Amino acid sequence: MAVLLIWLSSIISDRIWFAFDRSVPAWDQADYLTHSLNYWRVFQHPQWFSSDWWEQMWMLSPKVPPLTYILTIPFLNVFGIGPDRSPLVYILFTGILLASVYGIASRLFNRRVAFWACLICVLLPGLYVYRLQYLIDYPITVMIAFSFCCLTQWKYSERKWFWAIAFGLSFGFAMLVKQTALFFLFIPLVWMGIDSLKHRRWKSLIQLTLGLLLSALILTPWVRTNWLLMLTSGKRATIDSALAEGDPALNTLDAWIYYWNLLPYHVSWVLLIVPLVGFLLYLFYPKFLSKPLNFTALKWLAIFWIGGYLLCSLNINKDFRYSLPLLPVSAIFLAYGLTLWPERWGKTVRGITLSLAIVLMLLNLWPIGGVWGRRMAAFLSPGGDRIAHLGLEWPHEQVINEIIETEPYLQSTLGVLPSTPDVNQHNLNYFGALRDEQVYGRQVGTRLEQVSQDSLSLSWFVTKTGKQGMVERINEAQVAIVREIEQGRQFQLHKRWLLPDNTVLNLYHRQTPYIEVSPQPNASEPVQLSQVIVSPQVPPDAPIPIIYVWSGSWEQLQSGLVILTWKLQTPSTAKGSSEWLHDHAIAMGTLHPGTLGENETNSGFQVLERMGMLPPKDILPGVYRLEATYLNRETGETYKITVPPVTVEINPKSPKLPAPELDLVSQLRQLALNLPQGIPGLEPVFDEVGRINQYDPIQDYTVQAEKTLTYRLQTEPDNLDYAYALALATVLKQDAPRAIAALEKVTQLDPQNPNAHAYLAFIHLYALHPQAAKQAIQRALELNPDQSEFQGLRGIAALMQGNLIQAWQDLQALR
Repeated sequence: MAVLLIWLSSIISDRIWFAFDRSVPAWDQADYLTHSLNYWRVFQHPQWFSSDWWEQMWMLSPKVPPLTYILTIPFLNVFGIGPDRSPLVYILFTGILLASVYGIASRLFNRRVAFWACLICVLLPGLYVYRLQYLIDYPITVMIAFSFCCLTQWKYSERKWFWAIAFGLSFGFAMLVKQTALFFLFIPLVWMGIDSLKHRRWKSLIQLTLGLLLSALILTPWVRTNWLLMLTSGKRATIDSALAEGDPALNTLDAWIYYWNLLPYHVSWVLLIVPLVGFLLYLFYPKFLSKPLNFTALKWLAIFWIGGYLLCSLNINKDFRYSLPLLPVSAIFLAYGLTLWPERWGKTVRGITLSLAIVLMLLNLWPIGGVWGRRMAAFLSPGGDRIAHLGLEWPHEQVINEIIETEPYLQSTLGVLPSTPDVNQHNLNYFGALRDEQVYGRQVGTRLEQVSQDSLSLSWFVTKTGKQGMVERINEAQVAIVREIEQGRQFQLHKRWLLPDNTVLNLYHRQTPYIEVSPQPNASEPVQLSQVIVSPQVPPDAPIPIIYVWSGSWEQLQSGLVILTWKLQTPSTAKGSSEWLHDHAIAMGTLHPGTLGENETNSGFQVLERMGMLPPKDILPGVYRLEATYLNRETGETYKITVPPVTVEINPKSPKLPAPELDLVSQLRQLALNLPQGIPGLEPVFDEVGRINQYDPIQDYTVQAEKTLTYRLQTEPDNLDYAYALALATVLKQDAPRAIAALEKVTQLDPQNPNAHAYLAFIHLYALHPQAAKQAIQRALELNPDQSEFQGLRGIAALMQGNLIQAWQDLQALR
């Protein structure tokens, strides 16, 4: 009953704070909130028996396992969506935490220690600060405590089979919250394994092995789907972040005492010193105690705490919240210290300590206490504050509403130039996601050489006065793109807002938008091309500005891909290309039904596109005429589109014209031309894909490219450029089966290119087909035996097949 009251009190305290707080989520918090929304949407229409649905579900969160998001779904279903709704899942997590701490402490010590451990848990600054933020760190702290509780029960209980299974499930779920659970439970697991071997407790060893197999079984579907990205993103999440943030190197003392120095911040001086004094009293005045110290229990807690501390410190990327999983066990240790106070003073000391901890929590969470209260909180509980913002609301929701009201039929990408805790790409993206994902926020203008492309590729930007961000390396590019947006001629100030920090947020819109959508009640259902505006003469190998005007029913327009071919009117025997493509989705795939009523989906609309297109380098001079075919991306339906009488003459003497950036499908086809080169060709592909993915947050351009190129290859099955472009599109979609099929086609059309076979081998490895990968890479090595990367791929294939000797020999080539 006492633990239940503690749980209810913490819930009430947290929900009062959320009710009054008007702050906006910072970077990581907003990113996790967006992921919770993504999972909520997917589970509105689950397809339990569809393997494709399960794969897509696991792929929604490729870097961080998704259990927290999945557990949030019922709370969003019941209470609705919003930044203060997703943290409702912490009601569940706090209950699990208190039950786990109570279970460990009562098993190792007694109910009195367990009660005080639960009280301390809800009063630790390191825990209550993160209970008020939707991050993975509080859930992983809870799940590690739960797993350690099950492991402790298994160690000491008679019902060993039950607790072995419980541990296996809990550890699997902990790993499905975040993989770092292994850091904190590795040493206790190794300790228990060695102890079982040492004393020949084979039954215990079997139970432990069974538990770990259950854990692996739970984690396997997510790992199998995302293993490659999980591994490749590890460097960015650790080494790159550590270097960017200036974290201490592992060969310095600071790296190993980093989290030790944070103890007062996590615990507060009050809850740290008073229990430690209790231990000191025992050491120096044992006559005051009626019971001996429980060294066995303390040893077990120390194994967890020291092991977790060392492995956590081994991670080069340091952060305040990464060591939070140590706090529940710390709470048990501190609670034991509180109960060691002599009975004569103990009750009074514990009462004063509890009262002071509650006062500190109130000072840390609310703007009360005045100057002296703030000073006391800063002294006794340094760094433990998350004061509720009670002032003006931040205008993020208004920014999103303004964009949607201006372009109600379009999905928009908002270029976010500042990156501060209060105004950044993640929280604006989250507020856009709340509006049925009609607006996405993306950070652009981070690389000086890409500023021009960034400013040409988006139609909405936000800037702000004052401090722009916290990453020094992007300052020059940030200044350049802000100048381009605010002082250039392409954009006009749409609206501005005064922010609570007395800076100004500016929303800019392109003066001449690339896409314009308007109702046209008399439009026919089949899509029609009513107008094409293009210069009559253009030079080769230079972007050409062009305007298409389409009309039709909403359903046909939204599902529509247009297969556009500009063909030479007069056949020529000269060497060179006699046509070029401009396939794309209508409105470049940005039509969004967010503001449409149910009856409007069959209504007519007009879509005007202002785009850039690019004839190939070897295009023949002459007059070209457009041919158009409609392709429905949902049904596969096709029909010819009547084209207005328009021609373009390719004339090498014509001057270049200012043009918009190429549409993303055209850019993808251009990038694919680099693939036959192998490693040198891949570098610009990866560099550019990272950039253009910012402009299309859902990467719909890869879907457009896949479907239009598949259509093209049906009529031109031997076109190698189309085959490489299709392979690139399917790889970017992470669609392994289709990528394998596309690359098999590439190897048929380009059999003497070793890089084609190496690409196929790599995708087979990604799909966990080591035998097929070995066959493909063997062919690549026959064509180019000296390529070290090919030998490395063969080594990985051998490793996945268990051939350790071959793997070792081949992987040496990568050294």
